[in-house]
Amino acid sequence: MSRSNPSASIEQSGESDLSGSCADPTRRAVLTALASCACLAAIEPAAADDDEQPGANDRPQKADRLVRAEGDKAGQVIKSEDLTLGGPPIRAWPQDPNTSVVRKGSRLNEVVLVKLDPSELDDATRARAPDGIVCYSVVCTHAGCPITAWLKEEQGDKNVLKCLCHNSEYDPRQNAQVVFGPAPRRLAALPLTVADGAITVAAPFVGKVGAQQGG
Repeated sequence: MSRSNPSASIEQSGESDLSGSCADPTRRAVLTALASCACLAAIEPAAADDDEQPGANDRPQKADRLVRAEGDKAGQVIKSEDLTLGGPPIRAWPQDPNTSVVRKGSRLNEVVLVKLDPSELDDATRARAPDGIVCYSVVCTHAGCPITAWLKEEQGDKNVLKCLCHNSEYDPRQNAQVVFGPAPRRLAALPLTVADGAITVAAPFVGKVGAQQGG
């Protein structure tokens, strides 16, 4: 997406009305304010990037809260009632409950949540999915693309987590095992707990996070 150039716009307007610029006090006030803002921006240090804060690169820790990763509500704590049974999924980051640092310094920390009927889950999945809320790494194990789709499976009628790069599909009801496509292994799972409605991390990732090396 191209960005407009404020400097170019100011220069063009100045050339079109150069003779009257000094006589117009309103115009002088605007230009003076712009110059003052530029000076303040140069003097005032930039705020620290969230991705570089201590703990931002750490893997999810027990008791971390999960916050939305995208959209108008990005950064808000996710509660159980925010998820609709049967989807759609919500992408999230873990957040340190003590420092409020969001652990988005590494893309390997991003996860996807979806609420399912607990009766549809296998035993291993149900054990770490309170209220049927499952949580998996968003990184496809094939080539590392983000999993962005919740679509009907290629060889069935259930919705599955799908990577649109090479069409790998994962069944979140069965420990995110691969049900279609070239992915070599299932997604890493993040065990959860729910306390006062807020969804938090119960334990570190189960399984390897990230793409198949050399695959």
